[in-house]
Amino acid sequence: MADLEDRWGARYPAVGQDWRRAWEHVIPLFAFPPDIRKMIYTTNAVESLNRSLRKIIKTRGSFPTDEAAMKLLYLAIQNAGVHWRRPVAWTAAMGQFAVLFGDRFALSAR
Repeated sequence: MADLEDRWGARYPAVGQDWRRAWEHVIPLFAFPPDIRKMIYTTNAVESLNRSLRKIIKTRGSFPTDEAAMKLLYLAIQNAGVHWRRPVAWTAAMGQFAVLFGDRFALSAR
């Protein structure tokens, strides 16, 4: 964390403070294997997409037909897909979940 503050502290003084405040919430993420961390990032991407879809619907207000709303959502998803990079290796992540969470994972996978 000191390296982060040394590099960016002068330009962005609040960065170091924010990291120190959130550090206890960030550390647990690194306890997971890389495949599971990628899955978590993907979950964040899905939440981001949902947030952007809600924003589009909210700013538009009303639609003349359901089809008009569906077209707007379709175009928004197409536009969001341009920013996505690569998919998660779901098989590897599922294997890691099975190893880490054993019985709990087996029950939830059914």
